[in-house]
Amino acid sequence: MADAVSTPQSEYIQHHLVQLNSLARPQDHIVNFNIVNYDSLFWSILTGLIVLYFLWRAARRATTDVPGRFQMSIEMLVGMVAEEAKSIIPNEITRKFAAPLALTIFIWISLMNALDLVPVDLMGAIFRLTGLGATHGDPLYYHRILPTADLNVPMGMSLGVLVLMLYYGIKIKHPGGWVKELFTAPFHAHGIGAIILAPFNFLLNIIEYVAKCVSLGMRLFGNMYAGELLFLLIALLGGAWTGFNGTSLGLAFGHIIAGSAWAIFHVLIVLLQAYIFMMLTLVYIGLAHEGH
Repeated sequence: MADAVSTPQSEYIQHHLVQLNSLARPQDHIVNFNIVNYDSLFWSILTGLIVLYFLWRAARRATTDVPGRFQMSIEMLVGMVAEEAKSIIPNEITRKFAAPLALTIFIWISLMNALDLVPVDLMGAIFRLTGLGATHGDPLYYHRILPTADLNVPMGMSLGVLVLMLYYGIKIKHPGGWVKELFTAPFHAHGIGAIILAPFNFLLNIIEYVAKCVSLGMRLFGNMYAGELLFLLIALLGGAWTGFNGTSLGLAFGHIIAGSAWAIFHVLIVLLQAYIFMMLTLVYIGLAHEGH
């Protein structure tokens, strides 16, 4: 089989998919725990601080008088999440922690996802103008603005949810009851049958925990990564400009129409993925209170 030929289009897409990491070059292995993606850390922490600021501001300015639009919007979000948590998590004490967590997750992921609506070449243009990313080797030559399209961020958040599942499972059922359930469910038996089925029960429960964690992170990552790729492909239409001719004008027009349509549709994806992650967090914490 012949080697793949590199084209300007493929180089353009590959460049935009490389992280600003501690290697200062593209990652050459799928798994490498020695790499730190600085751009993902920066944008995820920045959006997280913005979320905390607005929630703090809403709590500080809350009033029993006629609320403003900002307070009303936050109260609507709080009410929505509180109702969802009440219908999913039976334990009131757990809800006092899970509901604010779910609210923070929803707003935080929504804001991170919304970074995908920033024009794909805007940050690169800014870095080139400032001289920070004009050529290879400059500090910001590689940079990705969308944290949720970096697998490390969604999987890190899903690992946090997994820790909460384990914590509440042990807290509600007590350590002995939780360990007992690992070996006795979902296939219940007595006597010698319980001993024979114990390894299979344990394996199935471990697989269930891992599957929940992986699917939670991969769902968010996959949708946002695919959306990012589509924005890059649409950007190539505008990049094919060769002058005032029929082909270039048609591609430019298609770039504007396709980009606008996908951005409008992507707003729904941004909110939907945040909502799904929030709901699954509540569901998984709620399941920790239930026995097989």
